Amino acid sequence: MRGKFDVQLMELKKKIVTMSGLVNKAIDQAVLSLKERDLELAEKIIADDEVINNMEREIEQLCTHLVATQQPFASDLRKIVASYKMITSLERMGDLAVDIAQVSLKIGPVPLIKPLIDLPKMASIVIKMIHTAVESYINEDVELARSLAKLDHEVDLYYNNIFVELNEMMIKDPNVAAQGVYLLLTARYLERIGDYCTNLGEEVIYMDLGVREDLNK
Repeated sequence: MRGKFDVQLMELKKKIVTMSGLVNKAIDQAVLSLKERDLELAEKIIADDEVINNMEREIEQLCTHLVATQQPFASDLRKIVASYKMITSLERMGDLAVDIAQVSLKIGPVPLIKPLIDLPKMASIVIKMIHTAVESYINEDVELARSLAKLDHEVDLYYNNIFVELNEMMIKDPNVAAQGVYLLLTARYLERIGDYCTNLGEEVIYMDLGVREDLNK
């Protein structure tokens, strides 16, 4: 029985890694669609979100099945509980990628009011956070999970800089206000994704140590 349970836990881990890869791709392409004004890509991201949602449901069912049939306790139960909470964060990250794609569609094919420099840098840190969170999950590496706090701080700094810059632009020229608000929303969506990445790290810590740490201070 233990051998079968271990195989099922490994399958659970593989599915979460796969789901994280889909979310990673969605975020990367959403920012690219905005930067390149690729509306077709934006529409594809929105359509493909259903795949992420389906994966969440599939993993949720697996978690429920493991609890019901194996009656795990201690560290095994923490792994399942942490996995369940991780897929919730990943699904919300996928939704935020859709929100960015929708911003691209709302702005339309018109030129951007400024070249996107900080937003793509912010997105690259967020994507690094996803990779870090997943690696810490695979290896059950608590210190690597804790390193997400520093990366999240970098994301927050970029968000603050973008907020100040865009607000100054909108004050100087009200004609750019509509698009400026959309770009501010994009920065906010990326900042929220960073927060969800720290949530992933917190679940890795809980899974390994059985304690709750706040990585988003």
